[in-house]
Amino acid sequence: MDSLDQLEQQSVYILREAFRHFERLCMLWSIGKDSTVLLWLARKAFFGHVPFPLVHIDTSYKLPEMIAYRDRLAMEYKLQMVVGQDADAIREGRTFPATQHLPEGHPDKLSRVDCCGILKRDALKGTLQGTTQRKRLNLQTGHYDLDPDREPYHGVIVGARADEEGSRSKERYFSPRDKNNAWDVGDQPPEFWNQFKTDFAPGTHIRIHPLLHWTELNVWEYIEREKMPVIPLYFDDGTGHRFRSLGCAPCTFPIQSTAKTVSEIVAELKRTKVPERAGRAQDQESEDAFEKLRRDGYM
Repeated sequence: MDSLDQLEQQSVYILREAFRHFERLCMLWSIGKDSTVLLWLARKAFFGHVPFPLVHIDTSYKLPEMIAYRDRLAMEYKLQMVVGQDADAIREGRTFPATQHLPEGHPDKLSRVDCCGILKRDALKGTLQGTTQRKRLNLQTGHYDLDPDREPYHGVIVGARADEEGSRSKERYFSPRDKNNAWDVGDQPPEFWNQFKTDFAPGTHIRIHPLLHWTELNVWEYIEREKMPVIPLYFDDGTGHRFRSLGCAPCTFPIQSTAKTVSEIVAELKRTKVPERAGRAQDQESEDAFEKLRRDGYM
C-alpha cells in the first residue's frame, strides 16, 4: 500500500469503529475539501450508503456556491442532510457583518471571533443537543422541512486535521467532551498502536476525527486520485486568485494562485510556504481565538 492507501484504510476503520460504538451519531459537513473527502470515505466505508445524518451549520453568510454544492451532492447521494442555524441571532443582527459599521467601543459591536462564537459554536451546540430547531432535507421535494427529531447526538464525526491549525494538533481520534461540549485539552485519552478508547461515561459527548493525521497535500492528492467533485471556488477563475479555505463570505478571502486544476494545486502545495488559512480574517484577529472556540465546543 502507498501512503494514501494507508490513510484511507485508517480513516475507514475509524468511521466503522464510531458507527459500531455510538448509537446517536452524526457527521459535520462544512462543505469544504476536508469534510467532503470525509463524506467520500464514509460512502466507501458503508458501501455507498451513509448510515448517519450529515449536519451543516449554516451561518447565512456562506458563499452561495457552497450551499448549491451541498444541496446538489445531498440529493445525488441521497443523504440524511440536517441543517442547524441560530436564526434568532441572524434576525436580531447579532453578527459581525450587521454591526461592523458601529464605532469602536459600541456595546453592540461584534468582532469576527464574537460572530463565530454565536453563529458557529453556539449554533453547533444547540443543533447537536437538540435545543434549537433543526431542518432536514426532503429528498422528494428538495426542500428543507422542520426535523421532528430533537434527541441529542452523542457522537460527532468531524473532518479536522492536525496540521491545519495549532489547537487541532492536540486532538485524538476519539476525543471526549463534557455534556456541554466543552473540551478539556489536558484530559485526552492516550492512543497507541491503533488502540482507541470508545467506552466513555454516560453523558460524555465524543468527537471523532478520521482525518486527524492527513495533511492538506494528502487531501488534494486523494481528491486527484479519486477524481472527486470539487467546488470551482478552489480553482483560479482567470483572475489569478482562488480560495484555499472556505468559510463565511465576509471573513474568507482568495489567495494569489494560478492553479486551475487539482494537479496544479498539488504541485503548488509542494512548494508553497503560505499558511492554509491565510485567507481567513478571523484567524488574524486573535492568535488563540480558534482554540478558545474549540474549548467551548466548536469544531
